[in-house]
Amino acid sequence: MADDLYKILGVAKTATADEIRSAYRKLAKKHHPDLNPGNKAAEDKFKSISAANELLSDPAKRARYDAGEIDETGAERAPQRSYRDYADGPAGQRYRANGAHGGFGGENFEDLFSSMFSGRAANPNAPARGQDAQYVLTINFLDAINGATNRLTLPDGQTLDVKIPPGTEQDAKLRLRGRGAPGRNGGPAGDALIEINIKPHEFYQRDGQDIRLELPITLTEAVLSGTELRLRGRGVPAAGSRPAGDLYVKLRVLIGTPDAALEDFLRGWKPEPTANPRAAMEAAP
Repeated sequence: MADDLYKILGVAKTATADEIRSAYRKLAKKHHPDLNPGNKAAEDKFKSISAANELLSDPAKRARYDAGEIDETGAERAPQRSYRDYADGPAGQRYRANGAHGGFGGENFEDLFSSMFSGRAANPNAPARGQDAQYVLTINFLDAINGATNRLTLPDGQTLDVKIPPGTEQDAKLRLRGRGAPGRNGGPAGDALIEINIKPHEFYQRDGQDIRLELPITLTEAVLSGTELRLRGRGVPAAGSRPAGDLYVKLRVLIGTPDAALEDFLRGWKPEPTANPRAAMEAAP
C-alpha cells in the first residue's frame, strides 16, 4: 500500500497550500538527484515527494484524494455504490409503497437517498488530462541575468531543455506545456512546472533590477576616485514594461579621510608594481 501523501511531505492533512509548497521545496532541494549523484535512495525519495506535491498542490485533486475518490497516484479508486444501486436492489424494494398504502412516494424516496449518497461515480474510462510535474532547477547567477538554456535531468534519466528568460528572479515558475505526465484514455498530457533556484555569485548581488558589486582597489585609486560608481543600464536587462537596471560598484578600501597633502603626494608617487587586487575577478567567467 502506498504511503500517505501528507506523511511523505511531512505535513498535516490540514496543511495550507503555502505549508505544502514550503515543505516540498525544502525536501526537493535536499534530495534532488543533481545534489546526490549515484544515491538511489535520494532519487527514490525525490520521485515520491514530487508525486505527492503534484497531487496535493492541485486543489481539485487534493479534494478528491481526501474524499477517497483517487489514490496516491491520481488513479480512480473503485466506484462506490450509489443510492440507485440500493434503491433498485432487493433492499430497496420493501420501501416501494404507493400513496394508497402509505409510506414513501416516488419523489420522496429519490430525495431521501439523494441526500444520503453523493450520486453516481465519474466514468473511469473518460479521457483525463495528465498530472503536472513539478521540478526545481538550479541555475547560475549570470544565466538568470542574461538568459540562457539549461538542461534539467529528470528522476527517470530523461532531460528537458529549459529556456531561461533574461532577468529571471529567484523562485520564478516556468511552465513547459505538455511535458508532464501523459493523459489517460486519450486525454492531453500535463505540464512541467519548473521552479528556479539561483546560485549566489561570488562578486555580484542583485537588488531588484540593479546589480551591486564591491570592487577591491589600490590606495591610489581609492584616494583619486569616488566612493561608488554607477553604470547606467548595466544591471538586470529590461523585461516587459520594466526598464533595465543599473550596476553599482562600491569601492572597498579603508584609509581614513584623505587630505589635500595626501592627494598631492599620491599624484606624484610612483610605487613599485604591486599585485592586481582585481585579478581573481577579471579571471572569473
